[in-house]
Amino acid sequence: MEQNLILLYTLFAPLVGAMLLLFLPKEKEGLIRAFGIGVSLITFFLSLAAWSMFDASKAEFQLQQQFLWLSRYNISFHIGADGLSMIMVLLTTFLTTLTLWTSWSGIAKKVKEFTFFMLILEVGMLGVFVSVDLFLFYVFWEAMLIPMYFIIGIWGGEQRIYASIKFFIYTMAGSLLMLVAIIWLFMYAYNDVHMYTSNINDLYKIGPKIPFEIQKWLFLAFTISFAIKVPLFPFHTWLPDAHVQAPTAGSVILAGVLLKMGTYGLLRFSIPLFPQSAHYFAPAISTLAVIGIIYGALVAMVQTDMKKLVAYSSVAHLGFVVLGIFALTPESVQGAIIQMVNHGLSTGALFILVGAIYERTHTREIDAYGGIAPIVPVYSTLLLIVSLSSIGLPGLNGFIGEFLILIGAFKSPVLNNWMFSIVAASGVIFAAVYLLWMYQRVVFGPVKNEGLRALKDVTAREFTIVALLLVFIVWIGVYPATFMKITEASTAKLIKETLTTLSIRY
Repeated sequence: MEQNLILLYTLFAPLVGAMLLLFLPKEKEGLIRAFGIGVSLITFFLSLAAWSMFDASKAEFQLQQQFLWLSRYNISFHIGADGLSMIMVLLTTFLTTLTLWTSWSGIAKKVKEFTFFMLILEVGMLGVFVSVDLFLFYVFWEAMLIPMYFIIGIWGGEQRIYASIKFFIYTMAGSLLMLVAIIWLFMYAYNDVHMYTSNINDLYKIGPKIPFEIQKWLFLAFTISFAIKVPLFPFHTWLPDAHVQAPTAGSVILAGVLLKMGTYGLLRFSIPLFPQSAHYFAPAISTLAVIGIIYGALVAMVQTDMKKLVAYSSVAHLGFVVLGIFALTPESVQGAIIQMVNHGLSTGALFILVGAIYERTHTREIDAYGGIAPIVPVYSTLLLIVSLSSIGLPGLNGFIGEFLILIGAFKSPVLNNWMFSIVAASGVIFAAVYLLWMYQRVVFGPVKNEGLRALKDVTAREFTIVALLLVFIVWIGVYPATFMKITEASTAKLIKETLTTLSIRY
């Protein structure tokens, strides 16, 4: 097996940085902030190095490292990356760097502790995406809950304790279902091949052979756990509270990366391990996804808090991703993956811009604003571009993902019903309604509050952070092939093997 240390370095660089951070005096906040950004930047460059060594034409796991962990049960510390893993690793390291930079002025207390938890959170997120062993995946899946719990609970808003506990309990409840399914799968593998294994590649061969009456319960256990994380309607109720109460940095990383763990889990485990069950439940799950698209948009329309509006928009956008995943066509799955990246960029930028104006005015109420376009023209321009990208304007990133998902779902041999695409397409219209309506009320019209005339435009730091996101927002919109070719081979393999197992020709 190919061995390469670059992925190991990428995974553990934030952990080493977090440990070294403990030796810095907490009074030197500037040094601590710079150190945290430096560590995350090193991790980002390591992930770029891993990308440069990655062969996108191959579908199998690359850059692997494997160490036997629990020899009696054949459980290994086994990491590697295929196309799906690699693009999520790049997204994670990029957004973590920007998130720490964003928090330079937003986090005023316990800076050392915040930076420590952010670096530990990065380790957990990267571990989820690079685990090739199912047991190891579960360890990282649970581990990343802890730093996020503290980030919301310590640096969040007035109801931060309620939001952090709700987030933790929801995710833990789903995780326990997955743990039961993992244990059952582990024991079934022993009975089937007379050896314990939690290696994903081995389980891909074993899972489809499980009797359907049992397999469907395992599928539901995994899928409900991932659906909570997505969050898929009706498992979404923890998300608005978590987003609204989390600090800006927490909201950016929550929307940008943590939600994608759910959709990643669906692609990595639910579908390839249990293809017959995925086929059986695809119409029902796609129906929930479409309901989420419409429901999330309609609820976003009536929000008075900008941050809560953006939070509900995530329910709608992730509904598109789930629809694309379960349509199981090359177009829809590729569209779902690129939309995972798009959502991380666009919604992350929206949360950064909402956080920036909140730091100045200490309110997120839409009615408190109005007429700020001539006062803060650069901020208003940035907010417009990011809002248009979230809507799905052609030429920006959101369009290509939604277009591919709708095309793929329309001709899906698994869903076999064009109504999914027709109804989901209305979500694009609703997105334009709630985002442009918010923009019009915040930016245009008369100045409602004379205090707004003293508003300062974005700082050089804030502009640079959003501009870096805009580079990729435009890049993906104009030439998405750069990013889509990373996942093309892995996507093709997933679809081919799943449809072959189902005896469906596409």
